[in-house]
Parts: sequence; structure tokens; C-alpha cells
Amino acid sequence: MSGADAEEAPRMWHEHEVRASLRMAIRATSTRGLKKSSLWLAELLNGIAEGFVVPAARPWAQAVDPAMDEHPSQMGVKQMPISGAASSSSSSSSSSLSSLLIAKSMFDLDELDRCAQHLSSDGLLPKSQNAKEIFLWAYSLYMVGEKRKEEEICEVADPLEQCQIRNGNLRLLRTELAPLHTEGAMDGYILYIYGVVLKEMQAKGPARRALAEAVSKEPLLWSAWLDLASLCSEKEDLDQLRLPEHWMTGFFRAHLALELQQNQEAMEILIDLADMFPRSSYLLAQQALAQYNLRNFDEAQEHFELLIARDPHRLQNMDTYSNILYVKECKAELSYLAHMAVRSNKYRPETCCIVGNYYSLKAQHERAVLYFKRALRLNRRYLSAWTLAGHEHVEMKNTEAAIEAYRSAVDINPRDYRAWYGLGQTYEILLMYFYALHYYRKATTLRPYDARMWAALAGCYEKLHRTKEAIKCYKRAECHNDREGIAAQRLASLYAENLQDREQAAYYYKKHLARREAEDAMGGQDAVEALRFLAGYYLKDEIDLPQAERFCEQLLDYAGRPEKKEAEAMLREIRQLRAAAAGASGTTSS
Repeated sequence: MSGADAEEAPRMWHEHEVRASLRMAIRATSTRGLKKSSLWLAELLNGIAEGFVVPAARPWAQAVDPAMDEHPSQMGVKQMPISGAASSSSSSSSSSLSSLLIAKSMFDLDELDRCAQHLSSDGLLPKSQNAKEIFLWAYSLYMVGEKRKEEEICEVADPLEQCQIRNGNLRLLRTELAPLHTEGAMDGYILYIYGVVLKEMQAKGPARRALAEAVSKEPLLWSAWLDLASLCSEKEDLDQLRLPEHWMTGFFRAHLALELQQNQEAMEILIDLADMFPRSSYLLAQQALAQYNLRNFDEAQEHFELLIARDPHRLQNMDTYSNILYVKECKAELSYLAHMAVRSNKYRPETCCIVGNYYSLKAQHERAVLYFKRALRLNRRYLSAWTLAGHEHVEMKNTEAAIEAYRSAVDINPRDYRAWYGLGQTYEILLMYFYALHYYRKATTLRPYDARMWAALAGCYEKLHRTKEAIKCYKRAECHNDREGIAAQRLASLYAENLQDREQAAYYYKKHLARREAEDAMGGQDAVEALRFLAGYYLKDEIDLPQAERFCEQLLDYAGRPEKKEAEAMLREIRQLRAAAAGASGTTSS
């Protein structure tokens, strides 16, 4: 093979390289107190395939900027001049190492103030040039500020005052870290904490850039990827980022696709990643979430059952599994899941949500709310608990509490379409239709392919007597596989009653009846209404007497006494019309 051919050979990812990089990253994140990242990477390492070799040139793993073909560490960012523990050019002195070890011990025992004070007695950036010490100092101060913020929030009752409480250490951290960033004197971990500080201070653009630099320098820092995803409100935000050509980019893109409700794209990436990590619990859970978002509840349930068989004490994402069992009304399975979760850890937010769903399914809404509140005491930013609490308050007709719960959910994650939809429902109950319209529009923006969102928006337009807008929305719902069958039935009714367009009404009534027959659910009043209309439509002007007769006979099977009398009258009329036609034909022939 010539030198030119060797240079053109595509880059490959080998199992032993991926395994070695994961082990190094686990040690690096663990020594810095990033426990969740460390566990995530360890689970990934445990799920790796044996001896795989896959090409690096995959669509989801390529850099967003096609001109970026240099190594991530050379993307216009200077290398960290301060010394890291892994640096081969210099080693930390014995006293510096001892100082770092005692600070890390304090951090592990949650003595965060002591840790920060030990690393810097004057409260400013440590004089040490050790990257780990700088990160641990900044991370400790950030966590101290978050802890105090949560304590202050618990002491304030007014939601508006709660929203104004901020982490008091953010300004100091930004002031101290900014010069390091300007000089290019940050490693990936310090860039991460700097990006988090900027994000909390609502400096979204600089935060995105800092976090993108962090993942370019440390591609296996999963926490940085998650924070970066939270700052991407739409797919176009990716165009502004310079991401590394690394297999971790696939995990990021799959996570972001799920957040943006692009579930089919997420599934494709997740299935591709499973070639490298076939035993990964995380990938299996993400596939289950994608199927749940696509409303493929049976497939999602299968994924969750496989996940439980593989890791029975894993509680992460199990609250979503409880949602599936709730929707499918699987009381026995939900009861078993609740008992299993309580045995594993009764003081986890996920456990409280599972138990809350169980009580909700039993229509014990007060007890359900109690458990959702417990989940929020354990973690005030637990999104699922706020949304589920809102649903329960709606069931209990406590609209004020429902609105507060849904608003808390969208404050935490503005991409939570369930909370926007819940707000729309609540304001619709209060007959405040213009407010409801606003929230339903937000829900349709986030879930443009969800028929339920469009049907709810259309229903609101109906109540405002805006028939044309309602019809447009119902048509969108019909295009997106309206499983409940609301759209076709309402379209038929609107065309028949409001627009006097009998032809269009007949078209949608026939669609609605076809769906009801397929579901073997012809006994409802909506089916009776469709049969009455269609029988009358085909009878009028003698459009199609056999069709009219067929619908009348169906009406006799399913309808009540008044409709049966009407069907019998129409059948007599059909017989008379046929007799008259036969008589006229006989006269003509004679």
C-alpha cells in the first residue's frame, strides 16, 4: 500500500482503544467528584462489545463544521499551561498532592465549604497551578451556592420570590475563571464548570461555546454534553457549535433528538450505537423512551421489561415505565413495579412517582399528590413529579395548584410539551380560551406530529367559533394518525352543521365509521350520528339507494328507540322509491 493510500484510509474505532479511553475517563471524573458522569461511563464500559471495529465516518459522529479537520485540542484553543495530575512534563509536589487528597476527602463527605476554604483561604482562585485543585475549588463553591439556594427556596412560600433566588457564588466564579478562559488556560473540566456558571447566569451563547470547548477537549465528559444539550432549544443551534469527531457525539445527538421530540432520528442513532455497546443499559433505556414518545407503548414496555431483567435495581427512567403501565391500566404490573422500587430505595424521586402513579390509577388522587410532593422534596427540579402533580390537581379540580405545578415544570424544562398541554387543558377548564390557545400552540410547536395536540387546539378554536381554524387543525390531526378518532368525527360535524358542506361531511363520517368498525366499537353515539347522516345523505336526491339502505340497516342494529324509528321510516321511503321506479320502468316498457 502506498503512502497516499495509507493517508486516505478511513479512521476506525477499535474496541481496545474505546475501552482504554473509557477507563481513563472514569478515573478522571471520579477523582473530580463527578459521580454521575463516572457511573454513566462505567455502565458504558460494562456494555461494550468484544473486538468491534467500526468506521468513524458515521453521519452522527462527524463534526458540524466541515472545515474543522484538526484535532479537537488544536481548534484555536490553547493547551492548558497549568499542570494537570496526568501531565508528563511535571509532577505535583508531595505537599500539593496531600492538599488535593484532603480536599477531595472533604468533598466526598459533602463538607463543601471546608473543601473550598482548604484550597483557597482567601476565597479567590487558588494560587496553585494544579488543574484538579482549580476545578475542585470552583465545583465546591458552585455546589455550596446551589445548596444555599435550595435552603432559601424552602423558606419562601411565594413562587415569584422563589424564582428570584439565585446561586450567590456565580458572580465570583465568573469573575475568577474568565481570565483563565481568555488566556486559553483551561482544561476540559474547568471549561465545563465555567460553562455551567455561564448557563446559570443566563449567558446562553458564551455558555454554549464554553461547553462545546469542554467536550472538544474532554469528549467523554458526559455531564458537559448534557448541559450543552439543555442549551440547544432547536436543531439549528447545532450549526453554531464546533463538535469533535468522536463516537460520543452520537450519544449527544441521540439525547438531543429525544429532547426535541425527533424520536425516529434518535432511534436510528441509538440502534447504530448498539453495535458498539450492545449490553448498555443506557442505550436500552433511551430506546424505550423513544418508543414511549412515539406512543408505541407495547414496544416501550418490552424494552423496559428487558431493562429490569438486566438491571433489576435500576430506578432511572422507571417513572416513565410506570406512565406506560398507567396508560395501559396494568394495575398488577404497576403494583409490582411500585413494590420493587420501594424495596430498592424508597427515598428516590423515581420511587415516589411510581407509587404516585399507582395511587392515581386506583383513583386515590390525594395520596398520589402526596407522593408527588415527596418526590419534589427530594428533588425540587424533578420534572416528571411537577407534571404528574399537575395532572392530579386537574383531576381534583384544583386548577390553581395545577397551573402552579405546570408552570414549575416549564420553568425547569421549556421543552416539556406535557406541561404546556396541561396548562392549555387547565385554562380551557377555566373557560379562558385565549390563554388555552397560547399554551396549546406551544405544545403543537414542540410536538408537531402529535394528533392530540392539534385536536386540543382545534377544540379550543371551536369554542371560540373560529370554524375555519378549527378545521385546519383537525385536518392536521387527521394527517398525523389520530388514534382517538376525534378529528374525523369533529370535521364531519363541522362540515355538516356549520358549513353545510354535505359532501365533505359524508367523506369524514365514512372515515370515522371505518375506524370504528376496525376497532369493533360501533355502539357509541358518535357512530350512530354518522350512520344517521350517511343514510340521509345517500337517500336525499336518491344519490345511492343501496348505500342508504346499508346504513339504515346498520342503524337498526346499533341505535336506540328514536333512531330506530327514523331508520325504519327511511327504509320505507327507500322501498317506496324503488317501487315507484319499478312502476315507471314497467309503464315505459309497455
